[in-house]
Amino acid sequence: MPSLLAPSALLPSGWARDVRIDIAPDGTIAAVSPGVTRQLGDRVERISGPVVPGMTNLHSHAFQRAMAGRAEKRRDPADSFWTWREAMYRAADAVGPDELSAIATYLFIEMLKAGYTTVGEFHYLHNDRDGTPFADPAEMSARLVHAAASVGAALTVLPVLYMRAGFDDAPLEPAQRRFAADEERLLAILESLRWHGRDSTTLRVGVAPHSLRAVPVEVVRQVASALPEDTSIHIHVAEQMREVEDCIAATGARPVELLMAEAPVGPDWCLIHATHIGQDELSDIAASGAVAGLCPITEANLGDGVFPLGEFLTAGGRFGIGSDSNAALNPWEELRLLEYGQRLVHGRRCLSLHEDATGSVGSALWRAALAGGATALGQPTGVIAPGFRADLLVLDRDRLVQPDAEADDILDAAIFGGSALPVRDVMVAGLWRVTAGHHAQEAQARAAFVAALRRMTT
Repeated sequence: MPSLLAPSALLPSGWARDVRIDIAPDGTIAAVSPGVTRQLGDRVERISGPVVPGMTNLHSHAFQRAMAGRAEKRRDPADSFWTWREAMYRAADAVGPDELSAIATYLFIEMLKAGYTTVGEFHYLHNDRDGTPFADPAEMSARLVHAAASVGAALTVLPVLYMRAGFDDAPLEPAQRRFAADEERLLAILESLRWHGRDSTTLRVGVAPHSLRAVPVEVVRQVASALPEDTSIHIHVAEQMREVEDCIAATGARPVELLMAEAPVGPDWCLIHATHIGQDELSDIAASGAVAGLCPITEANLGDGVFPLGEFLTAGGRFGIGSDSNAALNPWEELRLLEYGQRLVHGRRCLSLHEDATGSVGSALWRAALAGGATALGQPTGVIAPGFRADLLVLDRDRLVQPDAEADDILDAAIFGGSALPVRDVMVAGLWRVTAGHHAQEAQARAAFVAALRRMTT
């Protein structure tokens, strides 16, 4: 049983010094012992820097990594999320199974190097380019499963239910034909995915009704009610004001209001974005135990808006972070931008705490995102404690703007003190996947990724 000795580590009770972490053969943490000094003859691997739990990335669309930097030219004076979506459709149309494998493999390596050890893939590229189903209904989803396994990332795959083009029950547009999946097709995908992941200890399978504009709320309710207990359920909701307005026009209710009234929303749910919500909706989400899935970099890139985080935390709400469109891969920047958005809206500082709380904003953000993300993905991670998976980050003091920082000052410096990724080594399920900032497969994966991009653009 391997053992690590870290100079300091973030434990559930707070930071501790000289922490021994014993890892079981199944990749979980067997024991954690603070205040340990190495004894002669001990077979312990000495860690070079502070250790924190690996971050969960609760919302990713892997194929959109191929668009990074390619949708930043204004072709319409009214450029918005809705014009960006047309560019996304064009990118989606160019992604075949081999391209998705290459994109996802390199993407997951990038995530690991940034500090994400677990990713939730909100996946809706189900069909071939002409809309024809593949022989294996989970052909594209399985490419994600195999990509994550090949590079050592933990994965919750969330196949998407996608049935209509809008609240008016319009049929899917030609550009959406690759997304089509009704309840029967979703069940077939889930069954196939369970077979593909039958031997995995780091794979979980959930479901994702795409949004209320793409799935009628009564279908969302029926699907959620028929799922096994503890199945993760993710849904886009209230990302754009136009979506809110269309929902009101069609149903007389706002999206979150409608979802909370008509579906069994609870702790297994993750409401992605939930940007445009009123106080009652905010309180209802918090009371339900659902996790708000926040993606600040993408939300800024698309002009979505700013989630009311301070009010949500004060109401007892839970949140996690995601890289969404994968325009950038940096959990530290996601959290920094999340906090800075609150400062810009309210004209005050250090707002990502409960209303009357004081203390480290960086530590509060990191801990909250760990807990919310692990819950949303149904993964035993986010805590350095016995029984949890050994998903660990070793931070590099040479990359911290405050190299001598201790305890919570480490996370304040890592999140707010610069743009350099502070991660040196990354462990997932007890195995080192990144060492000294390098993943063993990154050169080969990068070459395949570049080749895939070139095929897609020629």
